[in-house]
Amino acid sequence: MPSLAQFIYNLAVWLFPVLFAITLHEAAHGWVASKLGDPTAQKLGRITVNPINHIDIMGTIVIPIITYLAGGFVFGWAKPVPVDPRYFKSPLLDMAIVAVAGPLSNFLMACVWALFAMLSLKLAGQTETGVFLVRMGHNGILINVILLVLNLLPVPPLDGGRVLAGLLPRNIATSFMKLEPYGLIIIVLLLVSGILGKIMWPMVIHFIKLIGFVFGV
Repeated sequence: MPSLAQFIYNLAVWLFPVLFAITLHEAAHGWVASKLGDPTAQKLGRITVNPINHIDIMGTIVIPIITYLAGGFVFGWAKPVPVDPRYFKSPLLDMAIVAVAGPLSNFLMACVWALFAMLSLKLAGQTETGVFLVRMGHNGILINVILLVLNLLPVPPLDGGRVLAGLLPRNIATSFMKLEPYGLIIIVLLLVSGILGKIMWPMVIHFIKLIGFVFGV
C-alpha cells in the first residue's frame, strides 16, 4: 500500500485528468443527444463541465480509491447521462451517434492533454512543477485513451455496443441489445480473466504512440 504522501501526490496528478475525462465524456453524450432532439440531459443539467453533476459516489469516488489502493490502478465510472430515444427520428442510428460522441471527446481530450504536457515541458522544464504538470498531462493522455478504447468495445451498454446496434439490421440489433443487462458482468469477467487487457492494451499503446508522435510527448 502506498504511503500517505505518495497517495496524496498521485491523487493530485490524477484528479483533474480523471474528472475531466469522465465529465466531458458524459456531457458530450448529452450535448449530441440535445442536438438530435432529446432535451432530457439538458433539463437535468447534465450538459455541463461541472463534475459534481456527473459524480456517482461509488463509481467516481469509492471504486477508484479502492482499486488504486488494492492494485495501483484507477478504475471507475460517472453517472450515465439519460438519453430518451423516443425523441429521435432514427432511434438506433441516432443512439449510435450519441454513443460515439463520448469516445470522440476522450480522443480530443487526450490530444489536449498532450498539448498541455508539451507546453509544460517547454515552459517549466525539469523543475519540480514542470515534472508534476508533465506527469498530469501524461495521465490525462492515458486515462482518456483507456476510456476511448474501453468504450468502443462492442459490448452493450458500452458505447461501442450502441454504435454496433445502430449499424446492424433492426431485428438483429434488438436481439443484440438484450445483452445489455449482462454487459457489466461480461466486462468484469473479461477483466479478471486477463482477456480484456490483451484486447485493449495493444490499441491503447497504438493511440498513445500516435498522439505522442503528433505532439512530440
